Amino acid sequence: MAQFTILTGDIVDSSDLPAPALNAAFEGLDAAAERISGWQGAPARFTRNRGDGWQICLSPARPGLREALTMRAALRSLDKTLDTRIAIARGPATLPRDGDLNAATGPAFLQAGHLLDRLEDGTRDSPLMAHADGQATGAAVVLADALSRGWTPAQARAVLPMLAPDAPTHDEVARRLGITRQGVRQALVAAGYPALSRALELLEQPEEAP
Repeated sequence: MAQFTILTGDIVDSSDLPAPALNAAFEGLDAAAERISGWQGAPARFTRNRGDGWQICLSPARPGLREALTMRAALRSLDKTLDTRIAIARGPATLPRDGDLNAATGPAFLQAGHLLDRLEDGTRDSPLMAHADGQATGAAVVLADALSRGWTPAQARAVLPMLAPDAPTHDEVARRLGITRQGVRQALVAAGYPALSRALELLEQPEEAP
């Protein structure tokens, strides 16, 4: 089996959403997965499952936090009430030829699925994101989850393009969003992006050989 990083998630309080809103949420997640595919130079294989669930597949070199925040930002940019639980696991897996992750197998998918089942939803003092590795990576995910839970749509729209590994300039984001450069900076600071960006850089540094 090859190694992968798997993100498994579902929409929080999906039963309260009308069908058009839920479909719009999944369109946003699909678009976010397309962004991620471009970063890693391979398909993220975004797959919807169980009505309100989803999965994506990453290179094993990806810790998965940048991608998890991208999926959250995609939802929050649409509506401040939209959110998703996300479980991240890294390990061996077998992918089907047609790319449908619902038919994938292996420990990475099992770990992500079991971790997602243990995540609660709807309460501010329980995390909506977790990493099966635990330790430093798990701690970073829990803290990033808490910091990003309060994103407004305006903040999420500013953060979303900046989560790319080769982030655009503030001027470029301002032109895309039709706001001022100062407005972009203010939204990023309010969203906690400077700290998140530095944490992602540290988390994604290649491990040094012993």
